[in-house]
Amino acid sequence: MPGPRAFITGASGQDGSYLAERLLADGVEVHSLTLSGEPAEFLPADVVRHQGDLTDVAATRALLADLAPDEVYNLAALSSVAASWEDPDLNASINGGAAVALLESAWQVAQVHDKQVAFVQCSSAEIFGEPSESPQSEATPLRPVNPYGAAKAYAHLMTGVYRSRGLHASSMVLYNHESPRRSPRFVTRKITSTVAAIAAGKAEEIVLGNLDARRDFGWAPDYVDAMVRAARHGQGNDYVIATGVSHSVRDFVAAAFTQAGVSDWEDRVRVDPALLRPTDPTDLRGDASRARTELGWAPTLEFPEIVKQMVETDLELQS
Repeated sequence: MPGPRAFITGASGQDGSYLAERLLADGVEVHSLTLSGEPAEFLPADVVRHQGDLTDVAATRALLADLAPDEVYNLAALSSVAASWEDPDLNASINGGAAVALLESAWQVAQVHDKQVAFVQCSSAEIFGEPSESPQSEATPLRPVNPYGAAKAYAHLMTGVYRSRGLHASSMVLYNHESPRRSPRFVTRKITSTVAAIAAGKAEEIVLGNLDARRDFGWAPDYVDAMVRAARHGQGNDYVIATGVSHSVRDFVAAAFTQAGVSDWEDRVRVDPALLRPTDPTDLRGDASRARTELGWAPTLEFPEIVKQMVETDLELQS
């Protein structure tokens, strides 16, 4: 009898590569949906890759019907908040509409094969926008303040709709989570890679936007662990995945320079008004009590160690 089969969208990114490694280690047959020409340097060779576009609903639905997976993880997204302002239509299509179409496809597989299909939607703390309370939990009202958060909120709510329809569906409200595999397009990796370049004498300054924004920074493999635990839990639910501690972007910069051995760094940081977002939540910090209680989940790395691992990797890349 064949073993379990999983389907991952967005597998070429930071989370997708860690998730694929985890599932393969568990003996799961892993299939991924990737865009043609999309770099996937960390994706294991044992992953069966299918080229396609999540917004091509008919093709993706046919693929899912053919594979009939036991677990579906939707990690695909336009993950940049800034980019969501530049193209809100595309953001809505990929982060909202395509996610809902994938939910419907998973539900159809469950119906046709009369089996449980566990669906995991990767949501974001951006659905809370400028939150009415801190820390935020699954009960915190949704009030997104940017196109990215609004599209993610739609997919988050629809995950609940499909759960009420009988699908084993979980929405993971993921707070910022980092690793050396984070793309340099993200501010955290921009910080650690540029700080490493400054320490190596290959750069003079780092240019950033809002230094006062506070975020709850976790370790990416921990958040992947939460996804798998949710898929294999007795029933689906919404889960905030966070450390419960927030740090400012300035804190991240200071920690990175300290780790790189650069003491007089303040004059090396420049704020560019062009990098400031039209709206930017001031403090996002999550309460993961439900995940701790129901899934037995807990973060394993704290903020200083996360920054340390990222800086050390970028220093090695400079040598």
